[in-house]
Formats: sequence, C-alpha cells, structure tokens
Amino acid sequence: MKIWEKLQKGVFVIAEIGKGFIQTQEEKSVDEYLQNAKKLVDEAVKSGVDAVKFQTHNVEDEQLNINITAPHFSGSDRYSWVTRNTKATPVNDFWKPLKEHCDKKGIIFFSTPMSRGAARLLNEVGVDLWKIGSGDILDFVTLDYIRNTGKPIIISSGMSNLEEVEKAVNFLKAKTDQVALLHCVSKYPCPPEDLHLGTIQFFKEKFSIPIGFSDHSVGDLTPDLVAVAAGATILEKHFSLSRDLWGSDHKVSMTPLELKELVVGVRELEQNPKKREEILAGDFAKKALKDKTKVMLDDEAKFRPVFRKSLMAGRDIPAGTLVTEDMIYAMRPQMYAGGLPSEHYELVVGKKLKRDLKKYDPIDNSVSA
Repeated sequence: MKIWEKLQKGVFVIAEIGKGFIQTQEEKSVDEYLQNAKKLVDEAVKSGVDAVKFQTHNVEDEQLNINITAPHFSGSDRYSWVTRNTKATPVNDFWKPLKEHCDKKGIIFFSTPMSRGAARLLNEVGVDLWKIGSGDILDFVTLDYIRNTGKPIIISSGMSNLEEVEKAVNFLKAKTDQVALLHCVSKYPCPPEDLHLGTIQFFKEKFSIPIGFSDHSVGDLTPDLVAVAAGATILEKHFSLSRDLWGSDHKVSMTPLELKELVVGVRELEQNPKKREEILAGDFAKKALKDKTKVMLDDEAKFRPVFRKSLMAGRDIPAGTLVTEDMIYAMRPQMYAGGLPSEHYELVVGKKLKRDLKKYDPIDNSVSA
C-alpha cells in the first residue's frame, strides 16, 4: 500500500524520535549518535508503529547566528543547538545508513526538514513522505520545494491561528493534493486540559484532507485514544528511551513500554466500534471535544518570535538582479532577523533588487514593488 493510502485508511502511528539520539550534554561521535538512533528505531519497531520520524537541520539556511534560547529548552542557544545537530548528522555517515537500517527493519523512515537545505538533503537520502513542524507552517521557501516533489506532506498546526493554517494548506494544495494536517498544541509538556481535541473534528469539517494529532502530553494515553475515537487518522508521539535523558524533547516523550501500550489501544479502537463509543462517552472526551474550533494558547504564542522565519539573502546579490528561488533563504529567529515574513516568498520571487544585498541581509524594501 502506498503511503498516501496509508494516511487515509486506519490510523498511521508515528514514533517521533526527532533528535532523541542526542542524549548527553557532552558531544559524542557521529557513530555513537547513529547507534543511538538505530536502537530507538529497533524499540519503535517492537511497539508496532507504522513509521519513525526524525528532524533534519542545515544550519546555513535555517538559523541566524544570533544568541537566542527557545522557551522549552534552556540547554543550549538555538544557533549552537542547530549547528550541533547539523554536524552530528552527515548524509553519508548518518542519514543514509539510518534509512538503510529502517528499510531492513521494514518500517517507514522520514524526517522533518527544518529548512529547504535540509529538505534537499532528505530528498537525496530518499524519503517518501514529508513532515513540516509547527514552527515552519509559514516557511513558504521550504513548502514550495516539498510541494513540487510529488510526495505526501503532513503539516502540524501548533502556535498558529486558523487564518495561518488555511494559508499554509492552500499554498500546498495549489501544487499537490497529498496534504494531511495535524492538530497540535505547542506546549511542552501540554496538560490534557489544554489539548483542545475538538479542533480535530473542526479540521475534519473544514478541510477535505486527512486530519491527525501531534501530541505533547505525557503519561496518560486517554487523550490519544480520544483523538483517534474523534476521527484522527494520524497519530504522532515523541519517543525516547527515557524522559530523564538530556536534550530538547525527551521530557515530553513516550517510553518503549508506553508506546507499545498506545499502539495496542489504537488498534483495539480500530477493530472495536463499541470501544470507540465507550471512549467518547467518557468525561474527559466530553470536555475535550466540547469546543470545536481552532485556538492558539498564550503559551504557544511565545514560541512564534523564536521559531518563525524571515526572508534573507542566500548569497551576495547585486542591485538590478531579478530574484530567483535559490537566492532566498527563510531563517530564524524572526524577532531579530528583520526582513519580510517567510510567507511573503512568492511576492519576492521575480522582483528586481533596488540595492545590493550581502548574504544573510534581510529582504525587505530592497525589492521593487
């Protein structure tokens, strides 16, 4: 069965390993990171998930060298963290052997590209599916690249309002029909009462595409089972060997035993309509599904200035040049980068520069009207 068909039939369960192969504050060798990643894959396979997902960085076109720390991870400034991830995962010594390992284990491998450069790298590795994280929902530089690859796309909707979600979905659907949307609350960890699972049903009514749930809650499986009972056909959960490891996402991750229990619960829901009715009749489900709308919490909004992107010159560009796609980067952090927001990408392509730009200069009023 092709992946796009899998995303529409049954429940597609994703173990989000992310950067979970980094487990200590001290830097390790690429080989050790690879062995950690393979072990995580092996444990995910045992749980019965459909796919494992990682996160891929390319610091050159993702993160400006500006000292800023994300609210959810105080262990490193963003530039150093993205640089470390870039160096830790070379294509030939990390991504390609990891993809080969997943193929041998019979599990779907894919990764979230954090920039267009990262997406190009993953295309070289050979992914068959894209995932765009909440922070990049308006990174139209990257979205333009992936929507032209002909591969299915899953996009998360955290730290966004409804207008922005619609804008991203419409941008992707202008070039491809293979788009799925995940409800997500960008809060780490997210308490169950803030999950707003009614958004899943709201999205199902508003968008004629597969709808899923990317969950950052910890411990109780009930929210995930409610999400599936409410119609989510994709379920993404962070996965780690232990929540006590050092790194950005271990603290909001499921452990191997928890993930296996989740998959068992999800498969039971798929096969037993009475179990679905029982889940939906519970007190938590009634409260969680009450408000069928899309909201953005204050706790999510604080991530936007750090993770949203601005348009930057990707090289030195002399005045009078017609701007092409490859000349533009979309880079974080928007709060300090200056320049037009990354969703203005199509307004810049094909315009003529009014002045010289150096690499990493913001693209703002430097283009013709």
